[in-house]
This record gives sequence, structure tokens and C-alpha cells, in this order.
Amino acid sequence: MPKGPGWLHWVDLASPDAATSRAFYCELFGWSVYTLTAPGYGNYNIFTLDDVHGPEVAGLQMLTDDSQPPSWTCYFRVEDLRGTVDTIIDQGGQELIPPTDWAGLADMALCTDSQGADFGVAKPGLIKGLGATDQPSTVCWVELAAPDLNEGRRFYTEVFGWRATDRDHHGSAYTTWKVGDRSVGGMVLMDDAWPRRYPTQWTPCFWVTDCDATAARATELGATVGVPPTSIRPGRFSKMTDPTGAPFAVITPVRSPGPGAA
Repeated sequence: MPKGPGWLHWVDLASPDAATSRAFYCELFGWSVYTLTAPGYGNYNIFTLDDVHGPEVAGLQMLTDDSQPPSWTCYFRVEDLRGTVDTIIDQGGQELIPPTDWAGLADMALCTDSQGADFGVAKPGLIKGLGATDQPSTVCWVELAAPDLNEGRRFYTEVFGWRATDRDHHGSAYTTWKVGDRSVGGMVLMDDAWPRRYPTQWTPCFWVTDCDATAARATELGATVGVPPTSIRPGRFSKMTDPTGAPFAVITPVRSPGPGAA
């Protein structure tokens, strides 16, 4: 649901096979989907919760560059799009796609941070942001895997004004970013236990009612489970790649549904 600057605004999937991605996520999460067609922009798919009249929960577009891997992108809301992109560049990041008015739906830019992780910044248009979060079959968390936590803290504090708080995560530090007193995302250290050459990246985590059953069903639908269902402090968690190779995570939180519960 729409929130202020620094909050997660949108998530979308860049896929080499839109039909496969649509079928997979609709079956796994019970989503519906409709397609927007804008002159000069092509087709853009909007996933919705329950039926096509439900709240928007994610987007899907075709991957236009075959050299790039399938991936989810997390977009964060800003008030000054051009100014934020300039700050990103000043702090060591890069501009991949400059600020663009996407057919009036939103103004968006795609960037990388100072460690190479892709992310987006957005200013709302006709689409005000995610229509539902923090409930089953919606995004409830986003997490950056990075090799240098200090650099991650420095970069995102400068860009978004986030406040970083740390706690122990299985013997290493875990960073939670906050806007005011509300958590908006996290960062985990890519240490020696991670696969070699694993990319620095943001990953969305979706709320499910039964993590084990969801992981099993995802496997049946063609996904590859990288982290099997595991009990962690916030709940029961699993990480996987979808049939096209895009990473995402699922969690069954230990707390009841509600804003910010995960």
C-alpha cells in the first residue's frame, strides 16, 4: 500500500519467457494478471491479488537484453527522481535507465548501488504503488545480499536517509533499515558460506501460509530450491529460483498478518 519516501514502492520481474512466469506465479500464489499496452512501451503485465480486480502486487515485463539474467527489481519511492539519481551517482552507484515517464503510470529510473546491486527509484503516477503488502501472497520484506555491510550502510543512508540497525544473524551481523521507527528492508552479509560469484542483489520475499508446502509446490512447477524451508527468528523461510532462473524468497512469519508484521 502507498507509503512515503524511502519505502518499497513496487517490485517487478524481468523474464525471458513471460508466459512461463505468468503461469508459475499465478499457480504458486493464486495471483491473477492483466496486461497494459502503451504505445512505444510494449506490454506490461500487472499481477493482482485474487482476481483481476484485486490490488496490484507485482509487475512483469519481458527481458529485452539476452545478456542479462532474469531477475526481480525492487523500486523505492522518492520525491525528487532526478535528484535521487544524481545522489546515487555521487555516492558511487550508476544510472542504468534514466528517469522515464512510463506512459503516465509512474516515473521510474533503474540504477545500481556502489557494490553492483540493481534497484529502482520511482515517483508514483496512475499506479500509486503496491496495492497490498504484509499479507499472504504479497511482498512482506526485501533484502540486499552484499559483500560489504559498511559500504551498504553508507550508500543507502546517503541515498534514502535510512537508519541502519544491526542484530546478530547466525553469528554474523544483519542490518535492518528503518524510516522513522518502521522497518523497510534488510541487508545480509555474503560471507564464505555463500556460493562463489553470487551476485550482489536485492531479493523480494513473499508471505505464504505454509512455507514447506509452497517450496514443494514450487519445485513441482519447475522452480529450484536453493535454501530449503528453514526455521529462522522471523519464521519459516525458503529461497529459490523460478523456472526462468529469477531468485525470490518465501516466508511464513511467526506473527499474525498485519502492516509490517514480517
